[in-house]
Amino acid sequence: MDNLVDINTTTLSAEEKGELACSLRGKGCNCCQAVIMAYKDELGLSEQDIKKMGAAFGGGMATMDATCGALVGAGIALGLIKYEDTPIRGNAKALISDFKEMSKATSCRDLKGIDTGVMLTSCEDCMRNAVKALSSQL
Repeated sequence: MDNLVDINTTTLSAEEKGELACSLRGKGCNCCQAVIMAYKDELGLSEQDIKKMGAAFGGGMATMDATCGALVGAGIALGLIKYEDTPIRGNAKALISDFKEMSKATSCRDLKGIDTGVMLTSCEDCMRNAVKALSSQL
């Protein structure tokens, strides 16, 4: 299997990680996987393991009925990077709050305007916002 990420992600800025995540969506990654993949080298995980971790969150949790997949990916990466046997609930709360402020919602269904017909935030911007929110907690 070819590597999707052929650069060291530790050298990338938050903006570059956001663009990397956007470039990975549709190239074998869903939104969740793409956000986690933008932190591949910080995590020390294989791309296959990252893909497995985020596989159930394409189209958000429960396929658009719950939390945005990009936000879920940011939460997974936050835990893998930050957790050291002490709770990180405050970091997780800030991550969600920052994402919601930037994206106007946290539910994929609301973000895509499934019930209202009005999209609040594109998938690409959700991934950028998830990475930006995550970077402020690291």
